[in-house]
Amino acid sequence: MEDELLEEERKLRKLRFIVDFALEYIRVHNISHDEALAILEGVKKQALKLFPDKEETFDIIYTPRFKRLLNEKFKRS
Repeated sequence: MEDELLEEERKLRKLRFIVDFALEYIRVHNISHDEALAILEGVKKQALKLFPDKEETFDIIYTPRFKRLLNEKFKRS
């Protein structure tokens, strides 16, 4: 049981790193909106590899963060 919890924590830390890295990359680099969307899709694929069947959870927790950043960066509302 403890091993499962440790593994879950490890996967969560990895996902947080991937998400934070992607958000910062989009924020600081001169990339197109399409490139930013491709990064979001890549992050989502990685998240689903770590946590299969959790697409809805990803969409609830992480997609809004990416949408806010994309709206700020590309001046959309």
